[in-house]
Amino acid sequence: MCRSIKTLRTEAVATDDDTRAAALQYVRKISGYRKPSKANEATFEAAVDEITAATERLLANLAPTGARA
Repeated sequence: MCRSIKTLRTEAVATDDDTRAAALQYVRKISGYRKPSKANEATFEAAVDEITAATERLLANLAPTGARA
């Protein structure tokens, strides 16, 4: 996985910039593009948006550290 993506769950407050940066790093790693071509730019940005939203949902719904079911 991308070593530059930091763990956001342990952050006091993960900002929108934090989640977007992590999503961007993930999409860059998976796609192999640092900056996509014009032909792929819309698809690349859509993927970043979708992963950002999924990350925010995940963080919002995780049980607090140490909580048991």
